[in-house]
Amino acid sequence: MDNNKERFIQFIESDEFNKDQKRCSSLYPKSNSYIKSGYSLLELCCYYGAAGCFKLLRTKFNSEITQQCLELSFLGRNQEIMSECLKHQKPGKYCMKYAIISHNIDFVTFLMNEYNIKINNELFACGEYRNLESFLVYVDQTNDINQCFVCSAIFGITSLCEYFFSHGANINDKDNYGKRALHYAVIYNNKEIAEFLFSHGAKVDEKDGMGSTALHYAAECNNKEIAELLLSHRAKINEKDKDGQTVLHYTAKYNNKEIAELLLSHGAKVNEQDETGETALHIAANYNSKEIAEHLLSHGAKVNAKSKHSPLYCAVNFNHKEMVELLISNGAKINEKDVNGTTALILAAKFQYKEILELLISNGAKINEKDKSGSTALHWAVSTQDNEIIELLISHGININEKDKSGKTALDYASNFNNNEIVELILNGAKHH
Repeated sequence: MDNNKERFIQFIESDEFNKDQKRCSSLYPKSNSYIKSGYSLLELCCYYGAAGCFKLLRTKFNSEITQQCLELSFLGRNQEIMSECLKHQKPGKYCMKYAIISHNIDFVTFLMNEYNIKINNELFACGEYRNLESFLVYVDQTNDINQCFVCSAIFGITSLCEYFFSHGANINDKDNYGKRALHYAVIYNNKEIAEFLFSHGAKVDEKDGMGSTALHYAAECNNKEIAELLLSHRAKINEKDKDGQTVLHYTAKYNNKEIAELLLSHGAKVNEQDETGETALHIAANYNSKEIAEHLLSHGAKVNAKSKHSPLYCAVNFNHKEMVELLISNGAKINEKDVNGTTALILAAKFQYKEILELLISNGAKINEKDKSGSTALHWAVSTQDNEIIELLISHGININEKDKSGKTALDYASNFNNNEIVELILNGAKHH
């Protein structure tokens, strides 16, 4: 929004204009109200600092100044808009965060002095958005050496960490998220700071509130050099987070091949299961991390490891054809059933994955298998009314007369849908089989 008042007047005077419209974009800040409905035009004027358009909406439509208007005005950095919003709303929890993000120290000190809003809860934002000035204001006002030390690792300034440590900071202290300075050094790929922390006794396997160690974050962020540093300090390679996931699970999720190789070369347990029973191979199948899957299989990953589902089921579920091919070529049991009796073929038919369905059939999938409801792949294909899938199944000889536990055939369901085209498909199939 460029605050072009003349063009905006043309916009609001058009026949299609709706003064109550909401706009959505992945680029907008995410607040609870935005997630529900998007932002109003007045809120967007605040976000972009478009004072002329803001005044026009207020004058012509008396558009409501919401809490989000005030919050977004700290990002828009237009003091005229902000002053008007402050007449109608009191600063809330996002105001300080947005003031920090905007890198306007006047806004930050204004909220502190006039409304007694502390930086405390947004200290992490100072680091995340590299607002060193606001961070130093917090230091000056609180002298909270330990919390500042933890956050200082985000900035990547070793001398800053050294300063707080020399003033008595606990090297293993944690913030409200349970993270230590070492966690942040790893997340932000600051090897020099990590080395400084180790030289002063940082514990390599400390966990944060999610149960993640520094090595978990090295895998998530694909920081191989730091992962090597952690391993040189004897990081526990098979440590699990709160969900029971090892570092190897993380490499599969984030498709970080080099770290997966590093972990496997250091003896990571390839078949370790998380809380749901999934191995790293399940995760690789879910996220289509094919190269990771190949490495896992070459290091003894069980291709038919069971949780609620097999890795093959996971690959089919997300329509990852190449992963399906890889797993089948490595001995995946193609007719394995999950807890609901669903085979990979039934799943492919249910989700209308034609190419995978053809692949499964060509590799010997049993076409007439039933799930716990007694439904075959044809029952499911009819339920989605997918003619191509139905034709494919019939052409490969599926039994059209199979009944589910309700005693109904696929033809019965097609009749219930009043879909004459599918009825004819099935009847014609019956003539030829």
